[in-house]
Amino acid sequence: MKNKINSEKTTLHPRNPHRFRYNFEKLIPNFPELEQFVFTNEHNSETIDFANPDAVKALNKAILISDYDIQNWDIPTNYLCPPIPGRADYIHYIADLLAKSNNETIPEGENVVGLDIGIGANCIYPIIGNESYQWSFVGTDIDEKAIQNCKKIISENPKLIDAISLQLQVEPRFIFKNIILPEDKFAFTICNSPFHASQDEATKQSLRKVNNLEDKKSIKPLLNFSGHNAELWCSGGEIGFITQMIYESVKYPLQVFWFTTLVSKKDNLKSIYKTLNKVGAVEIKTIEMAQGQKTSRFVAWTFLSEKQQKEWKFNID
Repeated sequence: MKNKINSEKTTLHPRNPHRFRYNFEKLIPNFPELEQFVFTNEHNSETIDFANPDAVKALNKAILISDYDIQNWDIPTNYLCPPIPGRADYIHYIADLLAKSNNETIPEGENVVGLDIGIGANCIYPIIGNESYQWSFVGTDIDEKAIQNCKKIISENPKLIDAISLQLQVEPRFIFKNIILPEDKFAFTICNSPFHASQDEATKQSLRKVNNLEDKKSIKPLLNFSGHNAELWCSGGEIGFITQMIYESVKYPLQVFWFTTLVSKKDNLKSIYKTLNKVGAVEIKTIEMAQGQKTSRFVAWTFLSEKQQKEWKFNID
């Protein structure tokens, strides 16, 4: 008999709807193609092979239909297929960050606008943020194919059409230039920055990850973790990318409340804080997140004074 215990993942954010084991009895009827990838592991629990990109994509499709009312979602081959629970955690912790500046109330609605740097082909952060808090998003990327795929996702899910706009970054060496216009005002930026400094480094890390999976059935040369070049690595790696982001953020001190980015390597925090202090960030926060045994974090900074923070209006007519 299969183990039906729906154990809670207490490390995830309290509002994260993915705190419990995947409910395949709920997911499969919404996306029947998922069933072929589900098996019972040695713990007598139903799961999938997380080393199989087709299985992970099918799981994502089922989750997006079941929990986010996204009926049509797909990504091209070899593009990053993100784990939705971890992405949702980032969104919910940003909501907490905004609430601290809004009388402990999470600001909701279309007038709360986020800027997703490196939206990829999957459009996941805007989908989660819009469903959870009705936020609007601008999504940017240097990859035209990724932008085109996001356009397809949006056009095939009418609820997203007015909520998400897209912009190709035509100068890849920049992050905010060409994107944040004089009339723009963003409550936050969000970014899953490239982890690695080279393709070789990214490949080695992917192999290391798949060897650590608890529920792996097989190891495949093409891994779920294998993303497009721009998603996983860039010259200078994570620290180079985030340092560039910090220096550019100085030019938009009054247009963004909280700049944020994921930091995968804890050892990079010291350098990031040093750069933030150098450019005069008024407030800096590191928010820890945990998914199972894995700990991740994002760094947030603002140039707004305490008075300016209190005067910030999240819901501008």
